[in-house]
Amino acid sequence: MSDNGSVVSEEKVQKYLDLTKEARIKATPITSNDVDKKRLEEMLKMCDDYQKDALYFMNNGDLVRAFGAINYAHAWIDAAVRIGLLDGHGDDRLFTLP
Repeated sequence: MSDNGSVVSEEKVQKYLDLTKEARIKATPITSNDVDKKRLEEMLKMCDDYQKDALYFMNNGDLVRAFGAINYAHAWIDAAVRIGLLDGHGDDRLFTLP
């Protein structure tokens, strides 16, 4: 039986954990006012919290929830790039660029 992408494995979760970690490091703030800085801080906290949740779920054998959580984490950082709070430095592998 071949894996057509429908199986959530620890390796697949780890791949996305690594991808999100890379994105979190690469994206840099481009906010200039206090309101946007606060919004970005909240979005990055959501990213970090979902990353922690993903690790927790993976370490407890719940790979489906881990996969969901890490995708939510990446979505928060991707959204911050998309709306212009973070600079994705032209990386369309890690981000959905504006």
